[in-house]
Amino acid sequence: MHSSPNNYNNHRPPQNQPRVLFILKRREDFHDCPSYSQNGLSTGLLNSASFVQDMLIRQGVESKTVVVIDNNDIDREVSAFKPTHVIIEAIWVVPEKFDVLSRLHPTVKWVVRYHSETPFIANEGIAMSWLFDYARRPNVYIGINAPRFMDEVRVMLRAAGLSHSEVQQRVIFLPNYYPIPQAIQAQRPNTRSHIVNVGCFGAIRPLKNHLLQATAALRFANMIGKVLLFHVNIGRVEMKGDPILNNLKAMFDNIGHSGHQLIIHKWAPHDKFIELVKNMDIGLQVSFSETFNIVAADMVTSGIPVVVSNEIPWAKAGVVSSTTSSVEIARTLKETYEDWNTNIRLNNRGLRGYVETSTSFWLDFLQRQTVKF
Repeated sequence: MHSSPNNYNNHRPPQNQPRVLFILKRREDFHDCPSYSQNGLSTGLLNSASFVQDMLIRQGVESKTVVVIDNNDIDREVSAFKPTHVIIEAIWVVPEKFDVLSRLHPTVKWVVRYHSETPFIANEGIAMSWLFDYARRPNVYIGINAPRFMDEVRVMLRAAGLSHSEVQQRVIFLPNYYPIPQAIQAQRPNTRSHIVNVGCFGAIRPLKNHLLQATAALRFANMIGKVLLFHVNIGRVEMKGDPILNNLKAMFDNIGHSGHQLIIHKWAPHDKFIELVKNMDIGLQVSFSETFNIVAADMVTSGIPVVVSNEIPWAKAGVVSSTTSSVEIARTLKETYEDWNTNIRLNNRGLRGYVETSTSFWLDFLQRQTVKF
C-alpha cells in the first residue's frame, strides 16, 4: 500500500492532465421506486461515484459522472467527454463490449470497479465468469474498493495463469471517498425522552443483518427502560431481502402492545436522508459484509453515535460489536448511549484517516497510468 500525506489537500494533481469519466447503469426498475434520483439510479452508488468525482475535481482532475441505459450508450459518452480513464461502476458491462470499445477508443484505460466483498459477490451469478473475462482483456483494469477482496481476486487470477506483474498492475485498489466537513457537531442522544430512536438504514438484504440488529435494539431499549422506535428505509430490497422485511414487520406487529414500533421511511435523496439521520439518538450498522458503508459515514458526519461491525474498514476499536450476538450488540449500544461523545470522536478519527488515504490511492493510480501515454 502507498503512503499518504496527513492532509489530502497537500496532494498535487497528476501530470499530463487525466480526464476521468464515471459511468453508471440506470436500474431497470427505477420508475417503480421513489428512491431513485432524476437519473433513475439508486442513490447509494451514485453518491459513491459523485463523492470520488468531486474529490478529483478539487484536486485538479477533470471528472464527470454519467448514467446510461445500457452498454450501447458508453461510446457516445466517451466520445463526448474524451476521457483518459473510464470507471465503470459495478459489474454490468458485458466483457465482449470492451473489445468494441477498445477499438473505438484505443488510448482509454477501462476500469470495472467492484463494490463488494466475496460473500456479497457470491450472490451475483455472473460475477466470477465476468471477472476472468475482464482480466483477459489487456486494456481493462479491475478496480476494487476492498483490500481483502482485491487480494482474493489476485490469488484467483494468478491461478488462472496471469503473471504476477500483470495481476499487480491490473487489479488495483480504488477505495471509496467521503466528503467530511471541517467540523462535526456532535448530537447528544435525547436521554430525557421516554423514546429511543435507533436508525438501521440501508438496503434490506441478508448480509445487512437487520433482524438481529432489531432484536438487539429491543434488548437495549428494555435495558434503559425506554420505548424503541426502530427506523429503516425501504425502496431497495435486494437479493431476496423481502423475507427480511416481512420478518421485521411481523416482529413489531406482535410486540406493538408494548409500544415498540418499526418506523419505515421511503428512500430519499442524500440531503433529505441526512436530515432524517440527525433525528436519531443512535445508529446501527452491524453488517456481516462491508467495504465502506456510506450510511455509517452519514451518521458520523451528522454527529450521531453509531455502533458498527469490524467489517467497516475505518471503524475503530470501541465502536464495533459482534455480528451474531444480540446481547453483545445491545451492551455496546448501551455503552455508546452513555458515552456517546467517545463513539463520535473515534468514528470521526477513523473516517478522516481513511479518506486521506483514499485520495492518495486515486491520485497515485491516475498518475501511474497517465504518464504511460
